[in-house]
Amino acid sequence: MTTPRRRVLRPERVAESRDRSPRLIARRQAQLERERDGFERWMTRLRRAANEVARRQKRIVRLERTLARLQAE
Repeated sequence: MTTPRRRVLRPERVAESRDRSPRLIARRQAQLERERDGFERWMTRLRRAANEVARRQKRIVRLERTLARLQAE
């Protein structure tokens, strides 16, 4: 026989007082700036990697074409 799941009773959330709000805003702004800096670093790496992939792909296509031409002769 199964028993129903018990419901977890938690106290209701208390609204934050107004005096903490400026500190919270400053903290969130600092966090946003850190995240943006990190994102910018990752985008730089991603762009560099994508350019390298494109270069290597062009090189491979060129070598395949050259090899096919040499084998056809």
